[in-house]
Amino acid sequence: MRAQRNTTQGEASDSELTSVVMYAPDQLSAKATLIAIVATIFGSSICTLGLWYLLKVVKLPPFGGSQVTKAGATVGIFLTLLVTCIFVLWWMADDKRGTTRPRWRTWITYAVTHMAPAGLVMSAIGVPLSPSRLYLEGITVDQGFRTQFLTRLTATQGLPDMNYADLPAYYPGAWFWLGARFAQLIGYPGWAIYQPWALLSIAVTGCVLVPVWQRLVGSLPVATAIALVTTAIALTLCAFEPYACVIAMGIPAALVMGRRALSGQKLATVGVVVYLGASASTYTLYTAVIALSLVTVSGLFFAFVLRSWRPIRQIIVIGVSSMAIASIVWGPYLWLRFTGHYEGTAAASHFLPSEGTVVPLPMFATSFVGVLCLIGLIYLIMRVMDPDVCAMGVGLAVMYLWVIASMSVALSGTTLLGFRLDSVITIILGTAGVLGLAELRLVAVHRFYPVQFSTSLSTRINVICVVVLALAGIQYAQAIPDRNAHAIELAYTNTDGDGHRADFLPPDATQYYAEIDRVIQEKTGKPAADTVVLTDEFNFLTYYPYLGFQAFTSHYANPLGEFEKRNAVIENWASQSWDSLKDPQDFDRAVSNVPWRSPDAFVLRADSTGSSDSKDGWNFNLAIDIFPSNPNVWFKGVRFNPEVFQGENSPWTVTQVGPFVVVTHD
Repeated sequence: MRAQRNTTQGEASDSELTSVVMYAPDQLSAKATLIAIVATIFGSSICTLGLWYLLKVVKLPPFGGSQVTKAGATVGIFLTLLVTCIFVLWWMADDKRGTTRPRWRTWITYAVTHMAPAGLVMSAIGVPLSPSRLYLEGITVDQGFRTQFLTRLTATQGLPDMNYADLPAYYPGAWFWLGARFAQLIGYPGWAIYQPWALLSIAVTGCVLVPVWQRLVGSLPVATAIALVTTAIALTLCAFEPYACVIAMGIPAALVMGRRALSGQKLATVGVVVYLGASASTYTLYTAVIALSLVTVSGLFFAFVLRSWRPIRQIIVIGVSSMAIASIVWGPYLWLRFTGHYEGTAAASHFLPSEGTVVPLPMFATSFVGVLCLIGLIYLIMRVMDPDVCAMGVGLAVMYLWVIASMSVALSGTTLLGFRLDSVITIILGTAGVLGLAELRLVAVHRFYPVQFSTSLSTRINVICVVVLALAGIQYAQAIPDRNAHAIELAYTNTDGDGHRADFLPPDATQYYAEIDRVIQEKTGKPAADTVVLTDEFNFLTYYPYLGFQAFTSHYANPLGEFEKRNAVIENWASQSWDSLKDPQDFDRAVSNVPWRSPDAFVLRADSTGSSDSKDGWNFNLAIDIFPSNPNVWFKGVRFNPEVFQGENSPWTVTQVGPFVVVTHD
């Protein structure tokens, strides 16, 4: 992304139109970039947590039941973008006049621009969520297992599986592990840390993009615009999955850094190694796509540009180094996978929602981002000969091919989860759109109107461009709460771990979880983190760090846990509890005689008093993978004979807690 600055004088040369415009006055050195990144991480963390705490103190009304909270979000968005716009215009005016900025204003401008993404995150998502202790989508479906992972890791220092005993994590857990350490630091339970940790990580990532892009393009205003656009798109499309969101936000920069790393630039090499290592430890799908993109770029440079082995050597160095970082998270699982004797298979890719059956074309959306993506597409085509832009274009092409391949392999009974790339595609095109607009202003205007611009006229043009873009950004950003309205509503309607609903309506059966936890620990004499529970009330495992004998579904289950074999064992226990295992002692021996740690407790929805609802047994729902059907999970009920728990000489104790029977081993 090599370019010269030519903003006010005459017609741009043809050579200038074959390289990405770079704005030398704001170029950061390698040392300054690293210092800026560290300072931004620290500053944005303080700002985000401070705003989060302030919002909790203010006590806003529920988002769905009052327009006040939405109005507060809009005010925050407006003020964030307005203040940023003012300081960016002031910065550009100084540059245009060639005047020296006072140091105090330089520092304030850097502070405002680097903290602006955090302000956007807290305004658009933090304000609507502030009356609730839950994050987007509450603990519904996927958020349930994500919250369970945080809860589990908060109860331990290592990286164990989120559900099964004595197994390393299969799901890449870097984001969750760091969140758990944060929870321990401030004394929060794992489930309660999800909201602040998600907001913090997205906000910090958006802020860090400012110094990263300033290093890449040499312009503070352009870097700020890219960071804000990226953050707004991420909040709209993938904020519900924060650990994936933070990786997606960095992909355009990673593609540019990767291209420069292939040319031997040291800082870029370090940056892309750290990014790929973190990505592989957090969200492997994006890592695979980025790695494939960089391999493609290295092949192109090897064959057509550099005509040397340097790109190949560099891609090997990058690959080996990033895998070394990722091995910290993946090493224990892979070691056990290849040295143990396990029969389980992964089912995470057995999912194809409706959005996974269409090709994402955000450039035709009727919105500000749609226009920006269309400009980005044109820019990528027009600038394809520029190495950095080519890298972004190759990355975009690889992602579209991945989406098509995902639809194609669905015929074989699996997918590549291509629908997860929708947000990444939009972020790449949006980033390219910002670069295209910057070049249109700095080069193309002078080419099509080759008359020298006065400083005042050029300043007015800058004002017009920034104001129009800022207003368009406000129009898009103020709709973020509405676009996430359903996810926000679930954060209010789901009962939290303390047994409360943020909309002040009566809680569901979650209100009994605390008593269930007390009964289990009192009866077993074991801490929750070392107690195995068999239950289909999986929200209980979301809020309390118990080990599960069985996972929620095979899609979230560790392959080493042998999900299908466990299902078969549970079904056999239930069916034989009416026949060969109806004697409590025989049933107890069967439960103990399994290749995994046996349950210390059962938690089932039933009535231990023998009412008509329980005469047919106590029900347990087995999750069955029925992909390619949609929905892809079917729940099969199996019934346990209550007598194996309540009969004479039974080694089990039954306690009724609300609508649940809690069965604990003596």
